[in-house]
Amino acid sequence: MDNYKQQVTEFFNRRTAYDQEGLRHPREARLLLESVPLQKGQRILDIATGTGLVAIPAAQKVSLEGYVIGVDFSPVMLHQARQKIEAAALQNIELMEADADCIDFKDNNFDVIFCCSAITYLRDIPTTLQRWYRFLKQEGFVAFTCPAETAYMASIQVKVCANLFGFSLPHINEPLGTPEKCHHLLGQAGFRDIQVETEPSGEYFSLSDRRISWNGSGFYPRGNPLLELSQEQLAQLQAEYRAEIEKLATNQGVWYDTTTLFVRARK
Repeated sequence: MDNYKQQVTEFFNRRTAYDQEGLRHPREARLLLESVPLQKGQRILDIATGTGLVAIPAAQKVSLEGYVIGVDFSPVMLHQARQKIEAAALQNIELMEADADCIDFKDNNFDVIFCCSAITYLRDIPTTLQRWYRFLKQEGFVAFTCPAETAYMASIQVKVCANLFGFSLPHINEPLGTPEKCHHLLGQAGFRDIQVETEPSGEYFSLSDRRISWNGSGFYPRGNPLLELSQEQLAQLQAEYRAEIEKLATNQGVWYDTTTLFVRARK
């Protein structure tokens, strides 16, 4: 496992009470699940299944005639999922500890592929979509969520890097992030009947809240030029980012955008 994958795995392994972190994760999973008309007897693949927020209710919907496979590379998240599966006494769900970038299945194998809150962690999203297309049966659905390109202060981080150092930061929100980009990538992979719903969300944070600070840390699946910066340059980056954030401050605080795209398409 390379450094990036190790970083992501350790990040999720630390989250031993994921379902209790707030309402966002369960709500996002529920809305994604509702976007596809599941039926008894269907075969479902849930990529980055985590604690089973999508996979478990999907298994209940497709009943014993159907089957769900949930894939994740965090053993801690899968442990939480197994506890919930045992509590629900489900017999039609299988969990796999595996890297979603590397998994392979037979062609025309699944009726639906879900990926909630995780597609942006994958290294090569265009290739991933082509692989998912192959896994799906004809008329099958793919459904995933991803952050808008403006979410999590991404546009400010990209701007600061360009202004200070002249490089384009390959932010995790790319290459998705807008309905147009989602349509383009899914169309390239062969999908049709593409639907993208934008759900605005966010909250105000005070300038002192560490959740809106940034020192160059984060996940960069498609390369991280920040690793080449010196400590002095990183300090400069942090100061410039802080200055940009301060420009956004209002009496309510700084708006931290978490807008999410809900994407569905058919083979």
